[in-house]
Amino acid sequence: MRTTLISLLLLFSWFSQAQESTNSFSLDEAIAYALENNYSAINANRDIVDAQKQKWETIATGLPQISGAISYQNQLKQPVTLLPAAAFDNTQSTIDIVNDYFDANQTNFDVNPPEGFIPLIFGTQQSATATATLEQQIFDGSYIVGVQATKAFLSYSQNNKEKTDLDIRKAVVEAYGNVLLAQESVLISENNKATLEKNLYETKRIYENGLGDEESVDQLQITLSSVENQLKNAKRLEKITLQMLNLTMGLPIESSTVLTENLDDLTQKQINPGLLDTEFKMENNVDYKLALNLNEQRYFEHKLAKSRALPTLNAFVNYGGSSFSDSFNFLSSGQQWFGSSVMGFNLNVPIFSSLKRSASTQRAKIALEKAKTQLTEAEEQIRLQLESAKSDYILSIEEYGTSKENLKLAERIENKNQIKYSEGLATSFELRQAQTQLYSTQQEYLQSMVDVINRKTALETILNQ
Repeated sequence: MRTTLISLLLLFSWFSQAQESTNSFSLDEAIAYALENNYSAINANRDIVDAQKQKWETIATGLPQISGAISYQNQLKQPVTLLPAAAFDNTQSTIDIVNDYFDANQTNFDVNPPEGFIPLIFGTQQSATATATLEQQIFDGSYIVGVQATKAFLSYSQNNKEKTDLDIRKAVVEAYGNVLLAQESVLISENNKATLEKNLYETKRIYENGLGDEESVDQLQITLSSVENQLKNAKRLEKITLQMLNLTMGLPIESSTVLTENLDDLTQKQINPGLLDTEFKMENNVDYKLALNLNEQRYFEHKLAKSRALPTLNAFVNYGGSSFSDSFNFLSSGQQWFGSSVMGFNLNVPIFSSLKRSASTQRAKIALEKAKTQLTEAEEQIRLQLESAKSDYILSIEEYGTSKENLKLAERIENKNQIKYSEGLATSFELRQAQTQLYSTQQEYLQSMVDVINRKTALETILNQ
């Protein structure tokens, strides 16, 4: 009894975990999840944050900058300076003082200076310096242009994020539809297989009783083998398309994902002829926005090239201290430091660059003109894409209606041939033709539903809805 209870508890725990690990999504839920967890969406959000940081990085270059520096020197062998002896009192006491100095500080000092000169060492063996400098940019034309350009770059990052979201939405819709298509294909193939197996069984019985021919059995066997292969392929595609959907949504590809939508119901929801009458605003199209961003970028590049002919003015002020000693005692409280401070301005005026700046400015202007042409081209391409997307959407709805009617006809034809065949009024070849036609029509019907879903999404992407 105890063992049974433990087993039931473990089984219940496993079942609960299995249910928790299963993800159920409608199409809208799958899109919402992907917009948060898709790998490209995550990086697009990071790009916006990066653009914001870059904007502040550019602004900060024109704000006060403070830097500090510490240096330490130890002259392992101090340099000797020769001074004219005439500069000193030419007495024996002066010579003795010099000799005593070197005896005390340079025990190994061995030099024979030229006549009339006295060797001396100035300064201490060790020294340390600490300084702090405040710099402020007063005028720089490139800085002003750079700050303006950061706003355009941030706008580009935001528009790129919008395009990424639209692409993700489109990819999720396509992947979701492909999974439903594969699942429906599996169900249809299983039903077709069951029907064929029944036909083949009955035909074999008739043949074995001497009332039929072997060709009928062979015809049905060929059809059954073909349907079995289609079923195997449909099952493989079901797994692959589900993995593709998981990847698009940002889930591990082996995640257990359940789709709550039905292909036929989803198709009905996607049929919206009123979408064709939606007012199109070019400024809302994300591809147009990106082309406009390129124009802004080229404009600021041209402006930056012209700004390089302007002077730059910077101010600075620093304060520091220096200390000297024959031993390292700069950290001692009694060590003396000598302070110093400097304030100044740096003015840089471009005068002549052998027409280098002029050539750079002209190149930037050419790039700007090219961007304007590309913007005009992008507008025309977007208008063409819109008309093409509308036409494709209308065609997909028409083909869906046609394939739905064709499927009814194909089912009716196949059913009549089934009856005729069982009554001996139709051959196995005629039955196989009717069945093959039915299977082809079934796939066309499934594909027409997926086309309605995908082409509506393509139209919405252009309209940015």
